[in-house]
Amino acid sequence: MKKILLSLAGVAALAFLAGCSTGPYAPKDTTKYTLENTEAFVLMDKHVQRSVTSTGIQKRVNDDGRLEVVANIKNRENRRIQVQVSCVFKDEQNFSTGDETPWQTLILGESTTEAVNFKSMNNQARNFTIRVRQAR
Repeated sequence: MKKILLSLAGVAALAFLAGCSTGPYAPKDTTKYTLENTEAFVLMDKHVQRSVTSTGIQKRVNDDGRLEVVANIKNRENRRIQVQVSCVFKDEQNFSTGDETPWQTLILGESTTEAVNFKSMNNQARNFTIRVRQAR
C-alpha cells in the first residue's frame, strides 16, 4: 500500500512540475529581431553567421557632412563564398534616416578579408548598421 501511495505521489509531483514547464511556446531568441536596431554589424542568417566576421569598422564624417563607413569583412571558411552587404544609415537616436544602400554582392576567397565602403546620401546620418546575408 505504501508503494502505491509513494508511486502516486511521485506521478503527481511530476505532473505538477510538467505543468510548470514552458513547453514549445517559450519565446525563442528574441534578441535577433533587435540586433539590427542595436548593433553596427549584423549577420542575417545561419550560414553567414558561421562563415563571415568583421575584423574592423571605421566611420568618419566627410567635409560635406555625409557619413562614410568602411567595414572589413572576413571569410572564415577555407572555400570561396558569396555574400551580399548593405548599410542602413541612422541619426543620433539610431532611427533610420531613410538612406539605405542597395545590396551589393561580395565574393570572398578562402580566408580573405575585403574592405567595403559605404557613403550616406545626406548629412543626417551619424550611426549605421551594416547587414550581411547569404547571396541570392
